[in-house]
Amino acid sequence: MGLEDLFNVVKTRFNVNSPEDDKEDGDRPEDTAVQVPEDLVFKCPRCLNVIMTDELEKNLKVCPQCNYHSRLTAPERIKLIADKDSFKEFDADMLSKNPIDFPGYETKQQALRDSTGLKDAVITGECTIRGERCVMGVMDPRYMMASMGSVVGEKITRAFEFATENRLPVIMFTASGGARMQEGIVSLMQMAKTSGAVARHSDAGLLYITVITDPTTGGVTASFASLGDIIIAEPKVLIGFAGRRVIEGTIRQRLPDDFQSAEFALEHGFADMIVERKSMRRTIAHILKLHKGAEI
Repeated sequence: MGLEDLFNVVKTRFNVNSPEDDKEDGDRPEDTAVQVPEDLVFKCPRCLNVIMTDELEKNLKVCPQCNYHSRLTAPERIKLIADKDSFKEFDADMLSKNPIDFPGYETKQQALRDSTGLKDAVITGECTIRGERCVMGVMDPRYMMASMGSVVGEKITRAFEFATENRLPVIMFTASGGARMQEGIVSLMQMAKTSGAVARHSDAGLLYITVITDPTTGGVTASFASLGDIIIAEPKVLIGFAGRRVIEGTIRQRLPDDFQSAEFALEHGFADMIVERKSMRRTIAHILKLHKGAEI
């Protein structure tokens, strides 16, 4: 959509006159001025296509031109995947402390809680997906890029422990910048803690599905995000540990253009399948049903 087309859409939707249509100032009362919302349009970062925000949301936040899968919030993801009114959240009031007295950490977290409505960067709980009972965790990039601190690690660990005790499969939607530097060594400890919980769940013969969304990097990739029995990725998402420039500087070689993409991960055996957002709920439900049938 070009800028002229966009203006015509805005003009029609909000009854806005173009400059040449304006009369003298006295012909148009000041109280009729139209306030156009700032989030009216979305510009795709991949193909630069401009689309009305409400149209993008109807398309599950997927660009209709290049199929770019824009980021979803945790509540949006839960609404998309879980059966209606079936999600029961775990540990909803758990809050991070400031274990290494990082300057301004409490203030920043409180501001994020106020702006996002989240208590931390992950929501975990029990739900059904097309009638199949499971435990689900969803990371939310709005909260410090879904970095993994003590609360994120603890909530994910508890979710796996609940699933192990109740013999339930786990679905984990990952999206993270890695460990949270504001919590120092405590954040790095979460890698081992979550991995241990995943191992105990696996030893019990239970299913763990990882769904990698954009971006999943750092200590999250190096721990529970990579340990799924089945690893699903959304199209063209970023999957990696260290940044591209760091790796190229270390090995002194240029990496392939599609390096650390979902397609690269699939080709090299890291991911098992790439699933578009419109098919995600159906695909997960199908896997859950197959696994349930295999257990009987």
